[in-house]
Amino acid sequence: MSIYVGNLSYEVTQDDLNQTFAEYGTVKQVKMPTDRETGRLRGFAFVEMTTDAEETAAIEALDGAEWMGRNLKVNKAKPREDRGGSFGGGGGGGRY
Repeated sequence: MSIYVGNLSYEVTQDDLNQTFAEYGTVKQVKMPTDRETGRLRGFAFVEMTTDAEETAAIEALDGAEWMGRNLKVNKAKPREDRGGSFGGGGGGGRY
């Protein structure tokens, strides 16, 4: 399982997230996606912890909490959906 952490300050670092989530257990991994064009953080991250119990404790404690001037959105990450290619398979909006 992975935790989605949204509404992050653009100033946050991996160390900040590691320290905050370590209060609830062992952090295995932190992923902070960046914008492809600008390289800037996208305002959300994914945190993986050792056990489901640790992740649940972190979600319950941090969802809605104010951190670095922002109210966090913390929940179980949803599985990534296959977006498909540019042809076929939904939502492309291209003209033929």
